[in-house]
Amino acid sequence: MSERTRRVDQLLREEISAIIRRDIHDPRIGFVTITSVDVSPDLRHATVWASVIGAERERQATLQVLGRAMPFVRHELGALRMRRIPELHLREDDSSQRGTRVMQLLEQLEAGEEAAAGPLTEGDMAQPELPSPGGLDQPGQVAPGDEPREILPAGYRRRVDRTALRKARQRRGR
Repeated sequence: MSERTRRVDQLLREEISAIIRRDIHDPRIGFVTITSVDVSPDLRHATVWASVIGAERERQATLQVLGRAMPFVRHELGALRMRRIPELHLREDDSSQRGTRVMQLLEQLEAGEEAAAGPLTEGDMAQPELPSPGGLDQPGQVAPGDEPREILPAGYRRRVDRTALRKARQRRGR
């Protein structure tokens, strides 16, 4: 991987995270972290790795909504003034669930319990579920004190004032 590709990966990860946080207002999106972006050498495709915390149903709903929002995110990335904006492919980063499972196994071994023999299977990975942020039980449920976020219609494209966006980025030091 070249230094240029690494810089593009980092830039896209930061910008995609900012766009999701700032512009996508859908209550079905839970706690999402864009962990990395892998851009192909020709800059035509980018794999976006997202880590989602919550129950399996919430994770699937969040990934589905984010997958549908990727064309909008790609459109918003047009403000970066790159020659080619890559096509975005969303993938789930399940390293947090695997880490949780390993920690559970280590705790079982320390407590003297017999850990399950054999390699970890997909079923072992799915068992530990991290709590939802704020203890919300249902996807789309709003925590007390939080204002509900507007739901954008399908295919909605927000107009971007590119001059204001460029000036804001310059103020932030980019």
